[in-house]
Formats: sequence, structure tokens, C-alpha cells
Amino acid sequence: MQTNPLEYRDGAQRLSGLLVHDDGAGRRPGIVVFPDARGMGDHAIERARRLAALGFTVLVADLYGNGMSARDLAHARELMGALQSDGSRWRGRAQAALDALASRENVDSARLAAVGFCFGGTTALELARSGAPLLGVVSFHGGLRNNRPDDAHNIKGKVLVCHGAIDPLVPRAQLTAFAEQMSKTNVDWQVHEYGGAMHAFTNPGAEGEGLAYHPLADQRSWNAMLALFQEIFPQPS
Repeated sequence: MQTNPLEYRDGAQRLSGLLVHDDGAGRRPGIVVFPDARGMGDHAIERARRLAALGFTVLVADLYGNGMSARDLAHARELMGALQSDGSRWRGRAQAALDALASRENVDSARLAAVGFCFGGTTALELARSGAPLLGVVSFHGGLRNNRPDDAHNIKGKVLVCHGAIDPLVPRAQLTAFAEQMSKTNVDWQVHEYGGAMHAFTNPGAEGEGLAYHPLADQRSWNAMLALFQEIFPQPS
């Protein structure tokens, strides 16, 4: 397994992601992993390594620049809010990560997907709404608000949303609005709800109000993602 820093840019902004892949030869499907609002951390990196062990080339994206991570939750909200406040910049930052991954020699640029956790899940959905060439998008406990509802029609790939049924940070109204928006498109989409699961249910280190790890929801949502990947990245017969 190789885990190496990957420097790339979004305009003038220097970005420092983490590229993870096994030692096998050949071009593999590429997956961008968007971390939660704290930036690159142990959770996103551990998930990237698990994906790489399955044969994918994975880039853990840098959302804030220079590999920055938040000092605490208050700082994370500040960083997240600043990026979200400019929708075009937010989407451009996500696209920069996808472009950096797609340009790697060991990535098949025709087979790309995006996965995100919390704010990263929201970011993955925003990237898809921009019309990015993704075969699949998976949001784990991400926010579902969409300030440009018509952009749901731009989504090219399949969408999986994994949502905690008692997530206090993503109210039921958001989930309902998301379903209504997606139902007006021809996109292949699905939402999985996990009973008893709150926000950040895939993260064993989740701490804070409304955040809690839920082992069963974690495993079930991971399996749902793998099932989607079997659809979009079929193995040669």
C-alpha cells in the first residue's frame, strides 16, 4: 500500500491531498474522498486505505488549502462556512481534486466516483450537481440542502445517500426536499436511512452534540456503497 502527499492547485490556491493506492499495475477506477468539516484526518484516511485495498486509486481531498485541518469544531464550522458561502468556489475546489485524481497514470479517468463524510458528503453532492463526470456519488451523513435545485438535473452518475434517521443536524425537511428534487430528474438515486443513527455515524471518534458513532449503521452503509460500486465498476467476466 502506498500513501503519498499529492500537491495540486485550485487557481492560485495550493492544495495538498493524500493519494492512496496499492502496488498493483494498471489503471484503476479513481475515487475522491471528501473529509468532514475538520479537514483531512484519521477517519477519511482510514476509509481511503480501505478503498485502496479493494483496488481503487483514492485521493483524500484538501478542501481548505495547504492541507489545513481545523483546530476544533468551532474552527471547522468557520472553515466550512467560508467555503460554502461561495457556491462556485466550493464546486471549483471539489473539481480541482477530481481533476488531480483523474490525471494520475494509474487512474482510469472514465471510471470516477466521489465519496464524502458529513461536510464532505455535501461536497460530493455539490460536485455531482455541477455536472462532473462521476459514475457514482456516495454521501455519508452529509447535509442535503441544495441552493440550486435545478442543478440536480446535471447529475450524471448514480447517487447513494446514507442518512442517520435521528440526525439532528440534517432535519427531516432537508431529506424530504432532497427526495422531491431528485424525483424530478432521471438520475438513479437512493436514500438509506439507519434507525437510531445520528450525525457522523461512521466515525468512531465522533464527539459533540448530535454526533455519535453507530457500528451497525457504519457497516451497513459501507456495504451499500460497495454494492453501488459493483454496479458502476463491474468486474471483467
